[in-house]
Amino acid sequence: MTNDSPFNIQHLTFPKLRINPKLLLAFGLLVIFGYFLQDLVLGNNQFAAGINKIRKEKNDSFRRAKNSPLTAEQRDQFDSLRYFLPDKSYVVDARLERSTKGETVQIPLTDGKTETYLRWGQARFELNGTPQQLTVLLKLDDQDGKLFLAFTDKTNGFATYGGGRYLDVAPPPPGEDEVTLDFNQAYNPYCAYGGSFACPVPPQENRLAVEVKAGEKSFPETDHTGHKH
Repeated sequence: MTNDSPFNIQHLTFPKLRINPKLLLAFGLLVIFGYFLQDLVLGNNQFAAGINKIRKEKNDSFRRAKNSPLTAEQRDQFDSLRYFLPDKSYVVDARLERSTKGETVQIPLTDGKTETYLRWGQARFELNGTPQQLTVLLKLDDQDGKLFLAFTDKTNGFATYGGGRYLDVAPPPPGEDEVTLDFNQAYNPYCAYGGSFACPVPPQENRLAVEVKAGEKSFPETDHTGHKH
């Protein structure tokens, strides 16, 4: 067979494949969105897993007699503390305004006494679409050196403990003025569990005019019928 054969592949022609540019663009956007959605879901799952790990460790510590705020009777019936579901919208960046006066304040305790704290400064941030601020305190004899934020919000007395909640945060490195406030880690004072504890009362200026649906909920109480509420 010679090159002039009608069956020579060199003489065959094939139709050109034409791709609609709009379809190509749509496919590219779909791929990008898929990667974004995957990262978002994976990030949320990792965040929730980290929060739930901390909560499990706290539950375990409450079951043990040593350092648990629960009585022996409470520990016998204890299953878990109650929490809002982990929510990344309650993780906010706050700008710190450090106090230059080195002022100490007497914070009232629930037993009528007071405790001395350093007024460390102010934390300014946005929550639920509105600007907020909290006075930041530092306990003078605190060994871990964490900043202390005692606050109340619109959930107190309903979903959360009526006396407010606390949040601890590590101070920023030297020269920086921002910290991350994760309200998913807001916790109850020991007074929320009963007993004769003396707990700091949140300062009046730390009353947030929004609902903070994150962190620890109120501790379930058992009424005379044996039902928890």
